[in-house]
Amino acid sequence: MLIGMPASGKSTLGVQLAKWLSMGFMDTDLLVQARAGISMQAFQDANGMDAYQTLECETVKSVICENCVIATGGSAVYCNEAMGHLKSMARIIFLDVSPDEIKRRIGDYSERGVVIQPGMTLDDLYKERRPLYLKHADQIIQCSEKTSDEILSDVRKATKPQVP
Repeated sequence: MLIGMPASGKSTLGVQLAKWLSMGFMDTDLLVQARAGISMQAFQDANGMDAYQTLECETVKSVICENCVIATGGSAVYCNEAMGHLKSMARIIFLDVSPDEIKRRIGDYSERGVVIQPGMTLDDLYKERRPLYLKHADQIIQCSEKTSDEILSDVRKATKPQVP
């Protein structure tokens, strides 16, 4: 399972990793969006950030997925119960990307559905979330200044079955 900030590559790498491992792929952001019936940003605009986080937490806690790679929404780490549920199914890999790289990749986040308090910057969000990602991670992959192929190679190494 992949966790990390928005634009860290969870969905993109998750699909590639699933192909490499001959597994299914699940993106919890898409599950939340399907349950809401509207985009993540539209749901937050209409119902607020707290309502979105409740919906996300309940959705992630309901995930049942065998033999698949899961990419979570960046804010899933706020829900300890959801993270515990996911950890019971899979190893958690944190895709660690620097704040500068996130800003470069994400551009204008106002329409992207990023769960962020009004007035908060991406730097603030990174400082708030990074300790949560570290808390839940079984493995950390440094992703800044690497190509997607280099990151995928690192993730592949981290997911190789361990021989006793």
